[in-house]
Amino acid sequence: MGIIKFVVPKGSIEEATFQIIERAWQCNVSGRGRIYRVKIADPEIEVKILRPQEIPTYVQEGFHDVGITGKDWIKETDADVKVLLDLEYGKVKQVIAIPEFFKFNSLDELISDFAQNKKTLRFSTEYLKSASQYIKSKESYKKYFEGLEPTIVTPWSRTGDNKLVEIFLSFGATEAKPPEDVDAVFDITETGTTLVQNNLKIIDQVMESTAVLIANKEALKDPVKREKIIDMIVLLKGVVEARKKLHIFVNVEKNNLKALLNILPSLKGPTVSNLSTEGWFGVNTIIDKNEFIRLIPTIRKIAQGLVILEPSQILSMDKIILDDKDEVRID
Repeated sequence: MGIIKFVVPKGSIEEATFQIIERAWQCNVSGRGRIYRVKIADPEIEVKILRPQEIPTYVQEGFHDVGITGKDWIKETDADVKVLLDLEYGKVKQVIAIPEFFKFNSLDELISDFAQNKKTLRFSTEYLKSASQYIKSKESYKKYFEGLEPTIVTPWSRTGDNKLVEIFLSFGATEAKPPEDVDAVFDITETGTTLVQNNLKIIDQVMESTAVLIANKEALKDPVKREKIIDMIVLLKGVVEARKKLHIFVNVEKNNLKALLNILPSLKGPTVSNLSTEGWFGVNTIIDKNEFIRLIPTIRKIAQGLVILEPSQILSMDKIILDDKDEVRID
């Protein structure tokens, strides 16, 4: 039996999740396909695949020690978990969108118009709690419906006392619901293309979401599990950081070496070594990708033989501290 029970998401971010795991553990994930239990090159970690919607609650309840899910689902489920690391993939925006022929430019305008005309405003979403909270936060809702809860409609229940604002549970293809079934959608989008293709326009952005590593708070109190979880943070963080970096190798004459070192950023300091040709040095270092274009003109003038590699992992050997906040500190 493994020390750590690790749950990962099925669906839209499944492939990206397997990619980061394979780079972090330098292995292939075996068993990928139709089965829900896969293996990585670490016998102390048991991996299971579930829907991202379920993961925050199951980690909170202790069915699993750690998991990967979206920030949007942590908010929706209001799960009491510890967010350990932003994995910086699966980036989406949670938005309100309406048919493009509607004249409204904001959710406040939409709510106000329907309320003034005593028309029922209908939403479709997978995020029932988040949608209700966001709609209630708008000034127009407070003006016309202060104290009333939007009606939430699912196949098995109907709750809330505001008959003029209804939120219907969507089981997918949310963007297909307007205008016949609902007036607006509360949905996620990466680029907005699917919404546009379905003749919808965004009128409000609610939040941005990415994939994050989360942990059960009780698991972090177990000293053995805690150390293993810290190892997992180090490995995954190594991939996150490596995706922002380039490893460059360059040859330079002795009289240009100082000028080159003056412009090169690095993690600690560039590595400099003698070449077989007298008076020449090899320099290698790690730089931010966004620094590369800025450096090219100078490097081109004073150096030769530039080689660029993308590192798969950059592991920090600094001390990782899990503080009382939902963050990881490195000392």
